[in-house]
Amino acid sequence: FSGGPEKRQQNSLGSGVIVNPEGVIVTNKHVVEGADEITVVLADRREFEATLVAKDDRTDLAILRIDTGGAPLSHIELKDSDDLDVGDLVLAIGNPFGVGQTVTSGIVSALARTQIGATGLSSFIQTDAAINPGNSGGPLLDRHGRVVGINAQIISRSGSNAGVGLAVPINIAKMVVPALIKDGKYEYSWLGISGAPFGPDVGELMELPK
Repeated sequence: FSGGPEKRQQNSLGSGVIVNPEGVIVTNKHVVEGADEITVVLADRREFEATLVAKDDRTDLAILRIDTGGAPLSHIELKDSDDLDVGDLVLAIGNPFGVGQTVTSGIVSALARTQIGATGLSSFIQTDAAINPGNSGGPLLDRHGRVVGINAQIISRSGSNAGVGLAVPINIAKMVVPALIKDGKYEYSWLGISGAPFGPDVGELMELPK
């Protein structure tokens, strides 16, 4: 205590997807949550200070923008994620544990996973491609190299990959991202109903066939 209070600095690490040549980047909200400074490092080792444009709690998406001084950036094609099937080959790109850009492969394990994960999103792509800390915000690609999802979460008891990774479908991102860029938020509509499991006891009570 005699030395006075120490200033402590905490660093976080994640990945992102460049979605247009002007420097707009999509990542996860939890990657940049509470950050005082955000630095984007490209694969060619160029570094840029990034500005947080907007973020969305429900989808865990955030929009960053970097100024390249007019130099165009390579960006990646977005696919229709509704065309995915269970069993399709996929690739996950990210920077797991800070070791550097890494590609892992797997398949689509399930689609439209609901009531799972830490956000309010009710439609995840599940994959067994290895996703670890540092992969969050990176792209999930189909076998042709097109983005089908944004890697967001893992389900694990140890905190490392256990073969159950979750990605936000790119079709959801394609709806949310333009609104975040334009208005800083996405307005969700509400139907005003909720669902519940329909078991055999309820069916028997209502005298429904099997």
